[in-house]
Amino acid sequence: MNEQRKDILDMLAESKITAEEAEQLIAALERDQPPAGSRFDARPKGKAKYLRLMVHTVEDGEPGRIDVRVPLQLLRAGVQLAALIPPQALDRANAQLHKSGVPFDLTQLKPEQLEAFVEHLDELTVDIEQPDAQVRVFCE
Repeated sequence: MNEQRKDILDMLAESKITAEEAEQLIAALERDQPPAGSRFDARPKGKAKYLRLMVHTVEDGEPGRIDVRVPLQLLRAGVQLAALIPPQALDRANAQLHKSGVPFDLTQLKPEQLEAFVEHLDELTVDIEQPDAQVRVFCE
């Protein structure tokens, strides 16, 4: 039983809400849940610690799976280490990012701005579903 459903049942048991209100709340929770049988579980809410990439494929009848979990602490350390990268290397990296369609300037990423960036990552969810592949990028 998930935590939100338990909270609703606790409120019902404590007579804080009526049975009809509990039913409406549970129905609203079920509408917000991913469909049953989904290969990816919903991310629990809270402060994210990891950036996750999951890929499930079927090629030639064989299932394939990629599951990458990157600690956001590694991202924090990377930003601090970026200060050690020579400006010429950053310019080349920025040029490649822009060439790939990523409008991101590595020279502008400062450690003091990182927490806001991580907060935005926390809200990131990308789901791609095709008949032979499913991709999901999210924070957990």
